[in-house]
Amino acid sequence: MADFKTIPGKQFFWRINDGERRFILLVGDLIVSYFSIFVAIYFWSKQDWLTFSWEFIQTRPDWWFYFLPLLWVILLVEIYDVRRAAHRSKVIQSTTIAALISLGLYLLVYFSAAPNSLPRRGVAAFIVSSFLLTLLWRFLYIRIFTTPMFMRRVLIVGCGRAGVTLASVLRHIWPPPFFVVGFIDDDQEKIGKEFEGYPVVGKTSDLQDIIKKEQISDIVFAISNEMSPETFQELIQAEESGVEITTMPVLYEELLGRVPILLLKSDWILRSFLDQAHTGSFYNAAKRILDIMGGFVGIWFMIIIFPFVAIAILMDSGWPIFYTQDRLGLRGKEFRIIKFRTMVKGAQKDGSERMATQADDRITRVGKFLRKSHLDEFPQFINIFRGEMSLVGPRAEQTKLVENLQKDIPFYRARLLVKPGATGWAQVNYGYASTVEETRIKLEYDLYYIKRQNLLMDISIILRTIGSVFGLRGL
Repeated sequence: MADFKTIPGKQFFWRINDGERRFILLVGDLIVSYFSIFVAIYFWSKQDWLTFSWEFIQTRPDWWFYFLPLLWVILLVEIYDVRRAAHRSKVIQSTTIAALISLGLYLLVYFSAAPNSLPRRGVAAFIVSSFLLTLLWRFLYIRIFTTPMFMRRVLIVGCGRAGVTLASVLRHIWPPPFFVVGFIDDDQEKIGKEFEGYPVVGKTSDLQDIIKKEQISDIVFAISNEMSPETFQELIQAEESGVEITTMPVLYEELLGRVPILLLKSDWILRSFLDQAHTGSFYNAAKRILDIMGGFVGIWFMIIIFPFVAIAILMDSGWPIFYTQDRLGLRGKEFRIIKFRTMVKGAQKDGSERMATQADDRITRVGKFLRKSHLDEFPQFINIFRGEMSLVGPRAEQTKLVENLQKDIPFYRARLLVKPGATGWAQVNYGYASTVEETRIKLEYDLYYIKRQNLLMDISIILRTIGSVFGLRGL
């Protein structure tokens, strides 16, 4: 964990929050990618019969060429997560995938366009320049903006279950999103002790003094029970002095992209979730249009790969090629999902429905590859085209599994408030689940998506899914 050298009586003015970090990343990426446009034009003009000039810039590149930086920024969407943006390995991985997708899209357009109608040298130079300069800029960002002087100093109010759970989460995040000074708690027996490596530095009555002494920029409120009037007054005074106050569930969601279901009250669904989960008619219409377009493209691609996949399945384990199964969709309505078969014939002929595991002996040799590459999912585009599924949403689960899991996991049935998806927020962040505990974590991701679903988030998930296909990061 990073540390600070505090200077009593002085304030640091460079503590930046996650929204500001994302803005810095976006501005830097746009500057780099538009500079890459001019690098690309320069190398494009260096052909024997051309000369680099202002006239060349004005006349030779088509209008679409100047929109390439926007496409590049969209493809980098995965590393606008500030936690991912702080890891060199994840930056390299995501930037490489963005370059490969860019190249794939260009080749797709190039071979379907008229001969010699597209600037091969210009596009190639743009992709190479954007890739290298983005890596340089992102490494510079990590070098500068993950240092302690840009980190917020945080105090957690409450050392009970919620506060300790948050501290445990923070211990496993690297690099840390901020510097935790410690807890305050009114239980005298906790004063001076450490929980999850963080000390209890005082009581609520000491709050104003601790804020000044430790230069606190943020307070996280993590008290599950009723708040005392004294605590309320101290927190209001802290807010008035310029300290930002956040509740523990909100911060948990921001840090992990999950909803802390084990810390929520039983009436949470009715008190807040349903209101936040409602979507507007524009989003619903746009999502359906996106599903139809995606379904058409997916079916077209499935037709292309079908002969190869079919032959591989037949040679490995015989008939049938497809696998169908009843799953629960929107509002608990059953539908028949379609996939390429990845398990041995009769894998569930005894009627026992159970989750697949990493080393499931029912999965065939070809099935392992199909799952790892996500190619087994492509027949689901038929379900998407028919409106039974969406491109993005929670994973469609078996009827009996839902009935069993909702007994063990709080709020499990809330995932049926939206259509299931071929991919989703839980799938790109966690993958397959083979235990009840792993399923609970996936549900936290699903509920986070249902609360915050929007078109930009859907596009981001789709792009991340494409990246996982390129990287063969399936089960």
